[in-house]
Amino acid sequence: MTQTTDARRPPVDPTMPAAEFLRWYWPVAALTQFCTALGIPASGPKAALRARVAWALAHPGTPMPKAAKPKPKSRFKWGSETLHPDTVITDTVSFGPNLRGFFHDQIGPGFVCHGDFMTWVKSNTGATLADAVAAWHMLEARKDDPAFRREIASCNTYLQYLRDIRDAHPDLTLAQAKACWDDKKTKPAQDGMVVYAPADLAALG
Repeated sequence: MTQTTDARRPPVDPTMPAAEFLRWYWPVAALTQFCTALGIPASGPKAALRARVAWALAHPGTPMPKAAKPKPKSRFKWGSETLHPDTVITDTVSFGPNLRGFFHDQIGPGFVCHGDFMTWVKSNTGATLADAVAAWHMLEARKDDPAFRREIASCNTYLQYLRDIRDAHPDLTLAQAKACWDDKKTKPAQDGMVVYAPADLAALG
């Protein structure tokens, strides 16, 4: 199969060269189809699916090497232990029902487990849950600053694209921004990174 010169993303093809696969943005549904066709696991986050498919296309019949995971230092069971404000955050911290319930009890019905709070907790092993509660209130207080904007995870190209295009064109509606995204995501996007460019507005006619 030769590299396509079409300006639009090709259909799912388990015989596609890995280099061609990597030229495009693939939604989860398409990645799942690739996994099924290639006979490889279709579970996990989007980035893992993409890496798994790329490996399978480049190395037919060869299992993808598993990355060595660092062994946790703590044996604290976050899913079953009774949690207290002085409980120390460990490297095994998990945001399951037990921990979320603790924060809900401590903070109240307004508690939201947003990404920047989870990042703070995971980055502050050795701190206590009381420290985490204080950090949550600090992070929430930032919302009162008109200039505050939550950080978008690097893997979330969709939200980043919508933010970038509307920053460049404040008069653009959300529906128009999404229409530009829908058009752009089918065009070549090396390593799956769909990035806003001024020419994208052509999709609106």
